[in-house]
Amino acid sequence: MTSFKTNSAGYLANHVARLFARELAEAVRPLGLAPAQFMTLLELWREDGLTQKDLVGRLDVEQATMAATLGRMERDGLIERRPDQSDARARRIQLTARARSLEEPALAAAKSVNAKALAGFSEAERAALLAALRRVVGALSRTAELDQPSDL
Repeated sequence: MTSFKTNSAGYLANHVARLFARELAEAVRPLGLAPAQFMTLLELWREDGLTQKDLVGRLDVEQATMAATLGRMERDGLIERRPDQSDARARRIQLTARARSLEEPALAAAKSVNAKALAGFSEAERAALLAALRRVVGALSRTAELDQPSDL
């Protein structure tokens, strides 16, 4: 008899997510980054100057979680918050030179985690897995931002 756990998409996805988070944390720790900071940096490397609200929507996290992450990132010298020229209430999140210098090594670390996880998969299997995961995210997400393939 097979276990519910081994046949549950939710259980397996959660387990995979925890394993990826652990491996990513270990991979980016030498760079002085935490996984939440890395995920935020991915968005800011793609488009610097986003607002906290933009980041909340793109990363599908709670406002308080993003506020705490940005506070740590500011403390760690990764970002600066600057007033928005068109909206006095908003502040733009700008990368520092330190954050920009971490892009290449952080992406390399994340790619190595992905390579480890997908070792033994053919290119076709990798593509099918990623397509299936994007479909699941799209089905369950409030924002379907993950429709773009990534080389991570």
